[in-house]
Amino acid sequence: MPPIDLGPQEWLSLITHLKRWLGNLLRARALRKRESTEALRAVVKAVRKTTVYLRHLREGSKRSRRLESELTLLWTELAFAVEDIGLEALAKRCNISGRYWADPAAFDDEFLRQAGVGLGDIERLAKRSLQELKRR
Repeated sequence: MPPIDLGPQEWLSLITHLKRWLGNLLRARALRKRESTEALRAVVKAVRKTTVYLRHLREGSKRSRRLESELTLLWTELAFAVEDIGLEALAKRCNISGRYWADPAAFDDEFLRQAGVGLGDIERLAKRSLQELKRR
């Protein structure tokens, strides 16, 4: 194949296009990193909110269908957000947590243990992902 002969105007146009493309790529990477950080921090916040609710239950408070409904939606939304950033294992755990709060009786303790959906497990996974994200 013969070489392509480009004039000064074509080179300038090509360089300008390449510069814009690289700029857009860098902005997209920064946006993705920010979105990933926000999603992972939201997981940690959800763990804390759920932990507080469970503490209230242990201390004798009545179950709150309103709060359990909020937890269902919160964990489900997090599952979608985390799935969008490509963290399938964490997304699966968030999804199971959302399903659990919709109907806790639908899950037995053995399934929950094997699924690794303990709040500590989920928080550790989210924090580990945050640390890996910082290194990039």
